[in-house]
Amino acid sequence: MNAASAGLLNTRMLLAGACALALAGCQTASTDGPKLSPEAAASSQVNIASLSDVVSRDPNNPEAYNTRGSALARSGKYREAIADFDTALRLNPNFAKGYANRALANASLGQQQLALADYERAINSDPNYVPAYVGRGNIYRQASQFQMALNDYNRAIEIDRHNAEAYHNRGLVQQAQNQHMFAIEDFNRAITADANAVPPRVARGMSYLAINDPKTALDDFNTALATNASSTEGWVGRGQAYEQMGDTERAKASYARAVQISPNNSRAREAFARTGGKPGTSYSLTN
Repeated sequence: MNAASAGLLNTRMLLAGACALALAGCQTASTDGPKLSPEAAASSQVNIASLSDVVSRDPNNPEAYNTRGSALARSGKYREAIADFDTALRLNPNFAKGYANRALANASLGQQQLALADYERAINSDPNYVPAYVGRGNIYRQASQFQMALNDYNRAIEIDRHNAEAYHNRGLVQQAQNQHMFAIEDFNRAITADANAVPPRVARGMSYLAINDPKTALDDFNTALATNASSTEGWVGRGQAYEQMGDTERAKASYARAVQISPNNSRAREAFARTGGKPGTSYSLTN
């Protein structure tokens, strides 16, 4: 193997390793931006530095810029990420993944129309690229354009019948329209596709609450919290289940935990106050 071939192989190996963290993170980032612990932030900086080294050694590789852009977006550096996606797309104007990642970064900056335009470009570049349909559907759903969101989620599921995110988000549309039995069916499918996913369990619990089945809802919230004890929505849902069951003390304790995790969460604070919670007081989650 000559030096040029060895360099190219090393670049591909570095990118492959980085993709598992960077690209996956970008595709699942929320519009609130990623919340990184100090340790994770330090690790992210190291990762970005290594990816910059890859870019410098292979400056004409669009995947290199796309991967670094994804890592930057995961760190909340959306404008820097967009600059990398811009370069990736200049190098490869038919790069569906680059368009979808740039769309997500723009959406995170509140630039919804730019994001929609990029999702459209991603779909034009690759009509079977599922993340573009899911991402565009999310923007429509957040804008309460439910039928357009459903169209995109349905297309994503048609392409990939095991896509947990598409089922979960389609369920959220059904839930927003008070179609809770249909929502529960989609959350079931999302959980079947990804048994460790917390959001569809929390969402399913909320729909069970809506149909007055707090015991089944409580099972979902407890299972979600066993996987992610820092889920504010899980603790709020747990509190609502106990409240619906008439157990104010356990409800209050659950809301207190939600407020402890997310002090600025209005739903948690209002529920804690409604049930008579007092700041600075300790509440038992088990009694």
